[in-house]
Amino acid sequence: MKKLIKQGFELTNDNLLLQETLFHTANGYLGVRGNFEEGYPQGFSSSRGQYINGFYDIAEMKQAEQLYGFVNKKEVMLNVADTQSLMIEIGGEAVSLFENATDIYRELDMEKGTALRQFTWHNQAGQSFQIAFKRMASFVMLPLFTIELTITSNEFSGEVKITSKHNGEVTNFADPNDPRVAAESEHYLRVVGNQVDEAQGISKITAKTQVSDLAAETIVFHESKLPLTELVATEVENTFIYRGEISPKQPLSFTKFSLFLDSRRYDLAKASEELIAEVKSAGLSDLYQKQAAYLTDFWQNAVAEVSGDQLLNESLDYSLYSLLQSAGKDGISNIAAKGLSGEGYEGHYFWDTEIYMMPFFTLTNPQIAQKLIHYRYSILDKARENARILGHQTGALYPWRTIAGAESSGYFPSGTAQYHINSDIAYAIIQYYLATGDLQLIADYGGEVIFETARVWLEVGHFTEEHFVINAVTGPDEYTCVVNNNFYTNISAKYHLEWAGKFYQVLTEAGLAEVIGKIGLTSAEIAEWQRAAAAMYLPFSKELQIHEQDDSFLAKPVMEFKNLPAEKFPLLLHYHPLYLYRHQVTKQADLVLAYFLYENQFEEAAIKRGYDYYEPLTTHDSSLSSCIFSIVANQFGDSEKAYNYFDESSKIDITNSHKNTKDGIHAANMGGTYLGLVFGFGGLRLTESGISLRPQLPKNWDKMTFSFHYHGSQFLAEITEATINLTLVAGAAQSVMINGENYLVEKKQSLNEVLK
Repeated sequence: MKKLIKQGFELTNDNLLLQETLFHTANGYLGVRGNFEEGYPQGFSSSRGQYINGFYDIAEMKQAEQLYGFVNKKEVMLNVADTQSLMIEIGGEAVSLFENATDIYRELDMEKGTALRQFTWHNQAGQSFQIAFKRMASFVMLPLFTIELTITSNEFSGEVKITSKHNGEVTNFADPNDPRVAAESEHYLRVVGNQVDEAQGISKITAKTQVSDLAAETIVFHESKLPLTELVATEVENTFIYRGEISPKQPLSFTKFSLFLDSRRYDLAKASEELIAEVKSAGLSDLYQKQAAYLTDFWQNAVAEVSGDQLLNESLDYSLYSLLQSAGKDGISNIAAKGLSGEGYEGHYFWDTEIYMMPFFTLTNPQIAQKLIHYRYSILDKARENARILGHQTGALYPWRTIAGAESSGYFPSGTAQYHINSDIAYAIIQYYLATGDLQLIADYGGEVIFETARVWLEVGHFTEEHFVINAVTGPDEYTCVVNNNFYTNISAKYHLEWAGKFYQVLTEAGLAEVIGKIGLTSAEIAEWQRAAAAMYLPFSKELQIHEQDDSFLAKPVMEFKNLPAEKFPLLLHYHPLYLYRHQVTKQADLVLAYFLYENQFEEAAIKRGYDYYEPLTTHDSSLSSCIFSIVANQFGDSEKAYNYFDESSKIDITNSHKNTKDGIHAANMGGTYLGLVFGFGGLRLTESGISLRPQLPKNWDKMTFSFHYHGSQFLAEITEATINLTLVAGAAQSVMINGENYLVEKKQSLNEVLK
C-alpha cells in the first residue's frame, strides 16, 4: 500500500502551507497545490496555486549596476488560474473544515493517483455529514485535473447548495525576505477572453502573458444530478451555483473537471472542444481506472523499498511518486526545483535534473529520460546565445536557472559562473547511453549537446606549461564562488572532453556522423580536447594528502559554524556572501560529489582522507548534500555514517526538517534519496565495462529491494545481510557484475550469490 496519510492535523498556518505542498497533485504537465476547495477563514494563510510546466512570463530583474552581460530579465513559472473553489451550503449553513469539523483525514493514494481530503461536519442542529474531496491530475490525459465532491448526510433532509468558481485573476506568491522565492508578487496574466456556455455549464477563460506572448486557456465543466440554477459571469471570473435536495444515507456526488491548455503545446482554437468531448466520453470512472493502470506499470518498474523502516518506505514512495508528478514528458519541459508543487525558485530548472533526478528515470523509465534530454536539446540555440554573451566564440553554455532557455540567475557568482552545468548535462547523457546502449539518441540530438558544450571548455580554460587550467568559475559549493581550478569542475570537464572524443569515434565508425558535419566538428578539434583532458589540472595538497576544492580554499581560515545557534542557518540568509567566500565553509557536497560521480579516478584511501577533511566544513544548507555524503561514506565502508546521512536526507519533506517544504517539495533531494538507496547501499554503477552492483546493507534494515533497467532488460535486486538475489524480470539475458565477478542473468531466472 503506497499512501501518504495525515489524520486529525492541526489547523495552523505553518501546517496548512506544508500540507498544500505534500498533498499537491501533478502529472508533469500541470500541478495543483493541495488547497482547500472551500477556502480559509480570515487570518489563515494559503499559497493557492495551479501551474503548467514550462509556461512562463518574463519579469524585470533589476541590477544595481548594469554591467555588460548582467541578466536583467528572468523567466517565471506562472500561477495560471484558480479552478479549485467549491463552496458548500447545507440547509443555509456554510460548510467549513474550520468550524464544527471532526475526523479530519488526508490521503495521497500513490497507487490510484488520487488525493483525498475528508471530514465529518456538524450543523447547528447537531446533525452530521461526511464531506469528501477527491482530486486527480491525470497521467493519461495530461491537461486534465478533476475534483470529485461527495456529501453524505446521516440524518438531515433538505437543500444543498454548491458554488463552483473559475477565476482567471491570479498572482504569483512572493517573499521579499527569502532569495529562494520571488521577491515580488506579480500579476503576470491578463484575461483576454471569457466564454460561458450556460446550457452545458462550461466556462473558458483565456489569459495572455504580459511579455512572453504566451496564452493559456482554462476550461471548467461539471457533472452532477443537481441542476444549475444560477450563473454569474464577470470579465475574469465565472460562478456556477447548483441547488438540490439531499436525503439521509444517499451520497450526493458532484464532479468538477478542469482542463489546462497552453499555446506552447496546443492549438487553443481547436484543442479544447476535442478534449471536452474526450473527457465526457470517457467518464470519471474510466479515467480513474486508466490512472491506476498507468501507476501499476510505473511501480512495477520503480521498485525501491526496505524492510525494517516504515517511515523510510513511505518517504521513498512519496519521493519517487513526486518525481513522476514533476517530470516533463513532452521534450519541451523539464523538472523544476520544486516540481509542480509550489513557486520556490520560480519554477526554474537547474543542474538538479541531470545529476540528482534523471538517474531515476534512466534506470526505471528511459522514455522519460529521453524527453528530459530532448528538452536540453530544444534550448541548445539559447545555450549558444548564452555562450556568446559570456564572451565565447564557439560552443554552448547552458543557463544555470531557466525555463525556456534564457539565463534567469540574477547573482552570477553562484549562478552563471557554475560552468559545470555543461558537464553535468553531458554526464547524464553519457549515463543514459551506458544504461541503454541507445546510440541513435546520441546521433539524433544527444551528441550535438555533448559536442557543443565541450567546445566551451577550450575557451574558458587554457594551457600552461604543465597543465590545462580553468579559472574564474564556481563549483557546486555556493559558499565558495568565482575561484580558479575548482576540482569538481575540472574533473567533470575532463570526463566530458574524453567522452566527446569517444562519441566522435563511435558515431563515425557506426556511420551516424551527420551531426559532426552539421556543426563543423573536426578531428583537429577533437585532438585538442583530448590534449586538454590529459593535461587537466586537479589540485592536490601534498602537505595534507588531500584533493583541494580549488586553488585557494585551503589557504582560508576555517569558519567555526558548529557553535552557531540554529536560527543562523541556512548561512546564506544571515551572512554576507563575501564573508562566506573568505572562509573554509561549504554549503553542500562539492569535492565529495566528485568522489561519487568519478569514483574510478580515485583510490579508496584518498576518498576517505578527503571526506574526513571536508565533512566538518560542510553545513548541508542545501538539500542536495546529505544524500551524496551518504553515498560516499558507503564507498569507503562506513555504513553507519552512510545510514545516518541517508536517514536525514530521505525524510526531508515528510518531516519538513528544512522548514521550507511549504514553498514546494525538494525534488532533487527526492532523486538523491533514490541515488542513496540504489547507488549508495546497492552499489550500482554504470561504466563502459557494463553495469555492476556492490551492495552493503546497513544494520537497521533486514532487506533492500530495487528494480532497474539495463539495455532493454528489467531486473529485480533483493539484498539481505547474507545474500543477493538478482532476477531477470523481462528482456534478454545480460551480464551483470556483482562484487567484482561477472554473472550472466538469463531466462527470467534468479541469480543468488552469498555475500562474502
